[in-house]
Amino acid sequence: MERHPPRKGTVISTSTGRLRVAMFTDNYGPRASGLVRAVQELEHQVLAEGHEVLLVAPASAGTSPDAEDPWRSERRLASLPVPGVQLRLSLGRGFERALDELVADPPDVVHVHGLGPVGLLGMWVAEKADRPLVVTWHTDFEAYAEHFGPMLPALAGAYRVFFRHFDAGRDLARGIPGEGRSRSLADLLALAAALLTEADVVTTPSDKTADRVLSIAPDAHVQVVPNGCDPLPEQPALSRGTGPRLLYVGWVGAEKGIGLLLDAFDLVRQARPDAELVLVGPRNTGDLGLRRRLGRAIRAGGVHWVGEVPHDQLAAWYASADLFVFGSETDTQALVLHEAAHAGLPLVLVDPGLRLVAEDGVNARFARPEPSELAATVLDFLAALADPATAARASARSRELAAVHTGRHQAQVMLGIYQELAELRRGTGT
Repeated sequence: MERHPPRKGTVISTSTGRLRVAMFTDNYGPRASGLVRAVQELEHQVLAEGHEVLLVAPASAGTSPDAEDPWRSERRLASLPVPGVQLRLSLGRGFERALDELVADPPDVVHVHGLGPVGLLGMWVAEKADRPLVVTWHTDFEAYAEHFGPMLPALAGAYRVFFRHFDAGRDLARGIPGEGRSRSLADLLALAAALLTEADVVTTPSDKTADRVLSIAPDAHVQVVPNGCDPLPEQPALSRGTGPRLLYVGWVGAEKGIGLLLDAFDLVRQARPDAELVLVGPRNTGDLGLRRRLGRAIRAGGVHWVGEVPHDQLAAWYASADLFVFGSETDTQALVLHEAAHAGLPLVLVDPGLRLVAEDGVNARFARPEPSELAATVLDFLAALADPATAARASARSRELAAVHTGRHQAQVMLGIYQELAELRRGTGT
């Protein structure tokens, strides 16, 4: 797979060496998603290294643990709630004023986390202020299209508005064809490809995601930089039954493979009636089918939906489990896998692209995304983990792999990208 070096760009750094980094994101709460945690962790580490952070995001109840840091500031934009998914979306109100003010007092580096409307504003700032642009591709549009199809035309429309401001003479890209793709998705991917190609550097959290970016934007300058994740403070395990406990942590929505988990667990319970499946995380309240399906599973026995738990209390749930089971095929990295690995949990997954903390046959098993295959893999792994030596080896390997991808390590790599671009600008003499 081709990797491009950073493009020689037009970047300046401050005379003291301190960089002012503007982070633009369309997702900053109120739901505490993996993307929110990834952005907040990078904020925290960049501040810890002595640099400034400006966050630009939709107005929401989401707050940062570093909100009181004197080197951190925010620009929140008017937003509307997205029904069912506990997110707020900015649709352009106040963007032109924000653009004027940000261009008048520009950051040294613009870092866009995803390409929603606020992300497009960040790209607009980088263009108008002549600043370097780093884009992180957190979410796979195409993988999510089946579940968020109604939002695609609106997002494609936002891209087209951006292009009209960005370069009135530019021909808008034609849709990227593909079997089974809707016209809206094809148009969206084509426009995203043009924007990704404009970035000085596109970072992705995994090789899987880098491959996807290069498949739609082969001229993008891509670098894999996994999101950092540190161990949660240890807590005592919660009380539990006598049988094996399977754990899932994250958004309880169809796009996360929850239906697959429930179907597979039905089969696990036939062989292990004492097994339990615990789902920790907020639910998509707009998905009536999932709500009914989850309700039936809970009534059948063995399935427990805990709901959303404060992040600093999750360690108790990880400590109480025997196996972390993850049925999603849409994630680009899945920080919950790293949290589970930090806690020493073995893993069962269905996505072979999620291997940063999973070594097949040691601390992890991979199954095909079918209920019978997933159930059989879970049962086989539970049987293997009954051997204390196997369980100890799996736990140690999980912790070892998780320790590689810390928040500080990610920040050092990302700051290296920022500073390299700054040096390239200084070399141009502009």
